[in-house]
Amino acid sequence: MTLFRAQTIDTPEDPFRGGALRADADAGLLVEDGVIVERDSFVRLRSRHPGAELVELTGGVLLPGLVDTHVHFPQVRVIGALGMPLLEWLERCALPEESRLAEVAYARAVAAEFVDALIGAGTTTALVFGSHFAPAMDTLFEAAAANGLRITSGLVVSDRMLRADLHTTAQRGYDEGLALARRWHGVGHSRYAVTPRFALSCGDELLASCGDLHRELTDGWFTSHINENLDEVATVGRLFDGGSYLDSYDRHGLVGPRSVLAHNVHPTDAELKRLADARTSVAHCPSSNAALGSGMFPLQRHLAHGVPVALGSDVGAGTGFSLLKEGLQAYLTQRLSGPDGVALTAAHLLHLATAAGAEALGLRDQVGDLSVGRRFDAIWVRPTPGTPLDIGMRHATDPEDALAKVFALGTPHDVARVWIDGTRVDGATAPV
Repeated sequence: MTLFRAQTIDTPEDPFRGGALRADADAGLLVEDGVIVERDSFVRLRSRHPGAELVELTGGVLLPGLVDTHVHFPQVRVIGALGMPLLEWLERCALPEESRLAEVAYARAVAAEFVDALIGAGTTTALVFGSHFAPAMDTLFEAAAANGLRITSGLVVSDRMLRADLHTTAQRGYDEGLALARRWHGVGHSRYAVTPRFALSCGDELLASCGDLHRELTDGWFTSHINENLDEVATVGRLFDGGSYLDSYDRHGLVGPRSVLAHNVHPTDAELKRLADARTSVAHCPSSNAALGSGMFPLQRHLAHGVPVALGSDVGAGTGFSLLKEGLQAYLTQRLSGPDGVALTAAHLLHLATAAGAEALGLRDQVGDLSVGRRFDAIWVRPTPGTPLDIGMRHATDPEDALAKVFALGTPHDVARVWIDGTRVDGATAPV
């Protein structure tokens, strides 16, 4: 057993529904076999377990591990290409790079960089948008497993409107996806997600095969993009005879409680109602939306309809892996939305980056906060002495003020340690 001593902050109750931030200045968390088995003040817990191994985390704050609900594996090397809308950016930047993952050695190197970057940013669980190439997907699952990272991912499929080398067929996509799922789904911390790239690049026959595979994997997941860019939305409407973007997936049984759709910047009210009724979650990627000029995410409308929302970094079209930055960008976006915006607090941002993501991925009973019974997935945010974040945290008026400073000023360099299942992980070196 290991006893962790730290200042802790988490959101066991949803602040969007009246839940309060939970903060303990000197908490004790007793961890056994990767699970938090007791939680109390450090003094009381130490008196009950004087022989437990002690880990003292002096200064900083211990947070739940971050949960990224939309992050592209192949795009780590193309972050920062600014000045283009979505479809131009895909053609000029993302898709040429994604084609390079056909070479397994290249894919393996990218997978190592990708997993290191996630862990370095404090992300312990991720819904990963995968590669168009099955061997590249094996390298991703291998890299994630070597570090204990919790990932849900799958082969990306398309059959039109992309580079020809990224196209597949309905049968091939089904067969390769099923083979990958049989190798990786439910193995360790890995799960499989059926992943058509987006309705723009997938015809009905291919989406039907995705629906077949999703039904074959009774506890598998589905993820794709929706309503990200106005030109994209208009084109999808023409391709599917005037139907809604959501309907292109829904008609094939791909919309449900084990579905996560990224972006949804331009939804109709009918789509929001259907998403809520289906308990389908939306991955909000605020930095990507801003960088590509896609639009202002209508968080208020999602909340009003009851659509679950969590955060995604997107990565290639975004500005990095840090969900702290994404939380800050979500806050800024809502501030700029005027009367249509949501007044977000630091508690809301932490919830979106942790518990909301865990809920979206069906893992809320395992991760998302630091309660008894949860797996010990945690990050220690401990800034370098003398930095603005360090100064701000030391002079914070209360825990919520300290947390606000973490979101306003925090970077991956401030994530001093990361644990998954109670084991400290350091990226490429695997658990230590």
